[in-house]
Amino acid sequence: MFDRFIHFLQLELAIPADAIALGIKTGERDPDRFATILLQYGLLTIDQLEKVLDWLDEP
Repeated sequence: MFDRFIHFLQLELAIPADAIALGIKTGERDPDRFATILLQYGLLTIDQLEKVLDWLDEP
């Protein structure tokens, strides 16, 4: 699931690879926590966070 999540961040939200690398560097592999980390560092907007949460809620 984490690989699909990273793919979503890159393709759907255009999150830069260096921002994703920073999140990965934290060692967090939980998409919920990962998104929070990106938000805390200012690498994810509130609108993008909403899209992430919607994606995570999909079956």
